[in-house]
Amino acid sequence: MTDKSRSTEIEINKVIVHHDSMLKEIQEKRSHASRFDTSAAEKILKSRGYNLPQQNESVVPLNKQRVVVVRPWNEILDEANRFVDGKCNIESIFTEEELAQNKEVIRMINEEFNQIHRLDKVDVAIGALAGMVGAAVDMLMVGIPQKTSEGLKAGPLSNFIRAYFDSNFPEAEMQKLANSKVSKVPFDAQDNRHTTIRVEGLSAYYHRLLQLGHDPILGFVFGVADILTGRMTTIDKTGKIVSQVMENYADRKETEIFKALAKQIAHFKSDITTSMGLPAPFMSLFNLLQFGNIGEYDQTIAEIVQGMYYEGYDFIHFCSMAVPAMLVEVIVRIGYAFKRIGEGHAVKDSIPVSLNREKHPKLATMLFLGHSAATAINTGKVAFTENPMAINYPQWIAFTKYSYSQLKWAIIEKPAMKDAYVTGKIYEELKEVFDEVDNTFEEYTRDKIVIYS
Repeated sequence: MTDKSRSTEIEINKVIVHHDSMLKEIQEKRSHASRFDTSAAEKILKSRGYNLPQQNESVVPLNKQRVVVVRPWNEILDEANRFVDGKCNIESIFTEEELAQNKEVIRMINEEFNQIHRLDKVDVAIGALAGMVGAAVDMLMVGIPQKTSEGLKAGPLSNFIRAYFDSNFPEAEMQKLANSKVSKVPFDAQDNRHTTIRVEGLSAYYHRLLQLGHDPILGFVFGVADILTGRMTTIDKTGKIVSQVMENYADRKETEIFKALAKQIAHFKSDITTSMGLPAPFMSLFNLLQFGNIGEYDQTIAEIVQGMYYEGYDFIHFCSMAVPAMLVEVIVRIGYAFKRIGEGHAVKDSIPVSLNREKHPKLATMLFLGHSAATAINTGKVAFTENPMAINYPQWIAFTKYSYSQLKWAIIEKPAMKDAYVTGKIYEELKEVFDEVDNTFEEYTRDKIVIYS
């Protein structure tokens, strides 16, 4: 609250307290006087500085409109300041019983807000079911990639998706594209023969994992920049970041950004179905994690990820693992929509596209629950198999995203939204009182002349 608004609130409270005190005094005096005796009230009003009409004043003819003078706020405030010292608490005009009732109303409004956002048994069931279905598909249909004489094999779903990529990006055509100038990029060095700064681990097997230009997402930033500048940006096996000019590949760079972008896409396309395909998104960044003593050989996180890539944990497998995470999303959102419609909400208001908690109060929490369940089961799978290849990378990304969202909601957004909700409800009731006051004043002054002094 600003200093100005706080000062205005204090002034209004003082006027209310003063008027309440005056009305109570008049009522108390009149309770001890005769029914038609107005002297007590007149005495109190005169003591407050009000000019009352004299008894000998002529009566206003019926055919003439009476005049109602509305006193200015400054005058009303000055009067209150004369009779009320210092700051005053608005709660002083209420009885203990009324204050208790007010607190109960506030508590009920808060509980009403919590009820809107609290998951019921059906909501929990939808989230849990989605998580279990996603985890089941991951374990039974995706599986763990293994190198065989027929190439990489995993679960039925993973094999289907890899076959789909192979059919849409046939080896012969991709090899032809790889050898053409259209897809040649300066960052595609497969060893250190043409580097000025040595890149540890740069080889035919690992070069795509080390070069940021081969990352399916980072490549659109670092890869395009490398094509425009004739450079190669890498994170080597030891976690060292190196960006160097590739003089031997100077003919592969472009001067226009859209041509560079087209070349980047063409290069992605030529690499996607190779024996050592594109790494999973952001997988190159794990080379920076040069710590940990994990497993039988006390490997660092970077070494484990490098081994996973070598064993077939590539972009195509990433796409396979994304299906269970997508299933969690679909099941939760469809279940949420049907439940909302069943509760009487309009179809257009039940379409679960937005995660806005004012429109869809429970959706984000249900998605968090679903992905938490799927991630927990995946954690058990990794622990049971003792194989990092069992990690569902897209599922962990989704879990991290919704965990951050849920934490932000619980700590920052929820208290602010609850306060706004309670304040809004109180304002609605207050507005009804204001409207009633306005209607009463309008009715009273309907046949009178109102002067605002």
